[in-house]
Amino acid sequence: MAQNLHSALVDLLRDIYFAEKHLTKAIPKMAKAAENEELTAAFQGHVEETRGQVEHLEKVFGLLDLKPRAKTCEAIKGLIEEGEEIIEENEAGCVRDALLIAAAQKVEHYEIATYGTMCQWADVLGLTDVKKLLGEVLDQEESTDKKLTKLAKAINREAAIA
Repeated sequence: MAQNLHSALVDLLRDIYFAEKHLTKAIPKMAKAAENEELTAAFQGHVEETRGQVEHLEKVFGLLDLKPRAKTCEAIKGLIEEGEEIIEENEAGCVRDALLIAAAQKVEHYEIATYGTMCQWADVLGLTDVKKLLGEVLDQEESTDKKLTKLAKAINREAAIA
């Protein structure tokens, strides 16, 4: 239970740390399931970026004089499960690719909301270095979301006529 804004920040940090670590395992499954080569490459690139984000979060824990520790994130567990269901229940092709993008963007939007909130809280708390690191990750998440939107435009048109 958060007793103040600082403890709320730490709680959210542990939540997103869990999320990022689990996404390093889930994203490769999505890359393997994607048929579109650009989508596969985007997922593969995001795996490496996500590993870097885990490192950023570990630095944030260090700045807060804490050991990195995850807190189970039920939201991300549900979103990962949804992605796995898409893979299991849909044949390979442009429709499944469109569904994979939708699932990935749900994850990105969750991450954008979380990092945006943590940046704001770090700013209010005067944690300039923490805000900087979290802001770098937020920028990456927003960039990934834009890339997925761009890919979706072409894949969705293809799926509409499939």
